Amino acid sequence: MAQFILFAPLIGALIAGFGWRLIGERGAQVLTTGILFAAALASWIVFLGFDGQLRQYPVLDWVVSGDFTTEWAIRLDRLTAIMLIVITSVSALVHLYSFGYMAHDENFGDDEPYRARFFAYLSFFTFAMLMLVTADNLLQMFFGWEGVGVASYLLIGFYFKKQSAGAAAMKAFIVNRVGDFGFLLGIFGLWWLTGSIQFDEIFAQVPMIAETQMHFLWTDWNAANLLAVLLFIGAMGKSAQLFLHTWLPDAMEGPTPVSALIHAATMVTAGVFLVCRMSPLFEFAPEAKTFIVMIGATTAFFAATVGLVQNDIKRVIAYSTCSQLGYMFVAAGVGVYSVAMFHLFTHAFFKAMLFLGAGSVIHAMHHEQDMRNYGGLRHKIPLTFWAMMIGTLAITGVGIPLTHIGFAGFLSKDAVIESAYASGNGYAFWMLVIAALFTSFYSWRLIFMTFFGKPRGDHHAHDHAHESPRVMLIPLGVLALGAVFSGMVWYNSFFEEEGVQRFFGMPEIAAAHDEGHAETAPAEEQDDAHAEGEATHVDPATVGQGAIYMHPDNHVMHDAHYVPAWVKMSPFFAMLTGLGLAWIMYIRRPEAPAKLAAQQPGLYQFLLNKWYFDELYDRVFVRPARWIGARLWTRGDGAIIDSAINGVALGIIPRLTRFAGRVQSGYLFHYAFAMVLGIVGLLIWVMMRGAH
Repeated sequence: MAQFILFAPLIGALIAGFGWRLIGERGAQVLTTGILFAAALASWIVFLGFDGQLRQYPVLDWVVSGDFTTEWAIRLDRLTAIMLIVITSVSALVHLYSFGYMAHDENFGDDEPYRARFFAYLSFFTFAMLMLVTADNLLQMFFGWEGVGVASYLLIGFYFKKQSAGAAAMKAFIVNRVGDFGFLLGIFGLWWLTGSIQFDEIFAQVPMIAETQMHFLWTDWNAANLLAVLLFIGAMGKSAQLFLHTWLPDAMEGPTPVSALIHAATMVTAGVFLVCRMSPLFEFAPEAKTFIVMIGATTAFFAATVGLVQNDIKRVIAYSTCSQLGYMFVAAGVGVYSVAMFHLFTHAFFKAMLFLGAGSVIHAMHHEQDMRNYGGLRHKIPLTFWAMMIGTLAITGVGIPLTHIGFAGFLSKDAVIESAYASGNGYAFWMLVIAALFTSFYSWRLIFMTFFGKPRGDHHAHDHAHESPRVMLIPLGVLALGAVFSGMVWYNSFFEEEGVQRFFGMPEIAAAHDEGHAETAPAEEQDDAHAEGEATHVDPATVGQGAIYMHPDNHVMHDAHYVPAWVKMSPFFAMLTGLGLAWIMYIRRPEAPAKLAAQQPGLYQFLLNKWYFDELYDRVFVRPARWIGARLWTRGDGAIIDSAINGVALGIIPRLTRFAGRVQSGYLFHYAFAMVLGIVGLLIWVMMRGAH
């Protein structure tokens, strides 16, 4: 069944891409969508029936070169099973949604086969992502990693007639190559130290790696920390973390189903998956984990601030994605990898629904994406309104405080915030709480600007706004179920210690250390007790046996359950504060945002221009590169190379030609004289050789 899940989308992509003339565009759409629903069904069967034990399915011998041998095999554990249902479920629903959304696209003529191409790209992306998450070694993972990059390039730039779409696709491709270089260096380093790229063999040698020093660039580094940071740089690019995030908002140039598939639920979570997959290495790299926490927390805050003032409905949700990915990395950085996967799991449902809901709004408003031209749409598109409401309730974290009852984001996001506090990293905790307040504000701002108030902008578009077809609404309904129930159903499996141990197949959990701890002991006292103790001995044979690994000294998950009540309540109050501010500014006093922007023009422009990262990179990297290229062109290629070639062509060669013409005179005595000179020269050379 695992083989079917992996290769079925590839077969669909090949048939739809190259054989659509035989089966027709409609046939290509039906084929790829049917295959994805079959793969999704199989994935759910695997997930629900999985017993937590690792299984490996060899496919073929892949690379054999000298001492280096690796095979293509499917690694099926709990991490893989989670990603399988996320990828195939969202992809299947996006395929179905695209039937309606791509039915009549104004960017193409009716006679162009863009639908077959679009569905082939979607299926190819799904295969590449499945290749990544089922990898049993780093080379196989990197193959899927790059395949996802190629597919995202094709999908972001799908509207190839638009210059902005082509530029966005190139930007995404190039920025990701920066991160991929770090990923490659990490792979090379692991191969150099362990002689293997197989996960199991690397994990068994992690304690040795943690005691090794490596010389890199200008100094010596702890090998575990260095390699973990290099791998995380790859994750930063793919998951759009701060400094390598600039491609994500521009990627909204692609069709909305692409945004839902790539930039909400699947591709951007590949970096989180990488860190969780390599958890045995990261558990022995404390400095690298601190770096991850700082980057993740700062990204969550940064993206949330930018989302406050964006007016494009898709860009608001895109920055929301960037912010939520920061939450996931904070959870992974503090060592609660199951919570990172929990937020990844729940986020897939409500964020995909928000993107598809935004697509339904755009479809109703004749491809208008500026929220300033919306207003009062809840009566025109009520089903889309309620779907967006459910997604907003989930992402803002609405639930009953101090219970396990609430929308999906309420449970998973609170688990991240509680874990951040339990880790002792106050910076991460407060950044996440503030980001939660901002998330609530811009999410409700989107709802109020889009569905409430009076119609704004083009009244013709408002008058003719209509609900999306059923084929676009069914995916919203299915995703709504996940946004409501996924957190409550799987809370124990991702955040309760015994449940995590069983669910992820871990031989022992970090909480096994707490013999002698009172279960209700305050987190601060437990931290002191651990600080006074000695490091726990680690048996290398147990490292990496489960889908995730937590060091016996990692007690963050245990302590997270005993944080003070005010910590558990803080995200709820942040949500209420954001909701209240949004209601005041966009319902009660709709003139307030314009006045505030006028009063604080510097801050408003700073946020509107996304902290000027694009402008900074343009000055630091783009302009110098163009300057160097221009100089190499004008002075190097033009002045030196072209001048040299032209000099040879216009100067030396004509002279040699004229000389050769004179030599070839046609007189016999000239040729005889040349032969005599040649013989004399040959005799002189022979005599000189003999003298030596």
